[in-house]
Amino acid sequence: MFSKQRLLVAGVTAVLMAGLAACGGGGNSDAAGYKGGAGPGSGNVSTQSPADPDRVVGLRDSVRHVSRKTVRDTRPHLVKECTPATKRVKHTQRTGTGTRKKTRTWYTTERYRDCHKVRQGTESYRRVVRQERWCVMLDDVNGDTARDDVWYRVTSTTYHEALGMEPQARIEFVPTGLGC
Repeated sequence: MFSKQRLLVAGVTAVLMAGLAACGGGGNSDAAGYKGGAGPGSGNVSTQSPADPDRVVGLRDSVRHVSRKTVRDTRPHLVKECTPATKRVKHTQRTGTGTRKKTRTWYTTERYRDCHKVRQGTESYRRVVRQERWCVMLDDVNGDTARDDVWYRVTSTTYHEALGMEPQARIEFVPTGLGC
């Protein structure tokens, strides 16, 4: 029986891995789809293939880093409280066949611990009011010269790449959001 279970698990695992490989779900260790620069000395930041519809191309105007902001706050302090309890359990046993069937029923009392969380005072913690974010402002977004001064949220890696570039250098990336 043990070898049948191992064969079944191995078969299910093989089918699952084949399905994930077909869907492109394996082996990509790049964070947020970042692929690095477009080539040595080109000054371009490229995070996706040129066919990606979310990709943005423009001239680097400005960069901005907004730090994370936290405040001190309080919340209820919960502790685990357990009390001993009992429950009645029904047991049945059937013997015989045909017209000679007999059913024997008996009850036992089982002990267990009934646990739940209760409030016991308060505790202080740091609550995040504003998340950290990195932004890049572009001019001539996707070749449209009328679209200037558009802010995009980007990953930390893209922000640092853009920070090292000259103003008005061509940059392309996949933004994580609009505005800053």
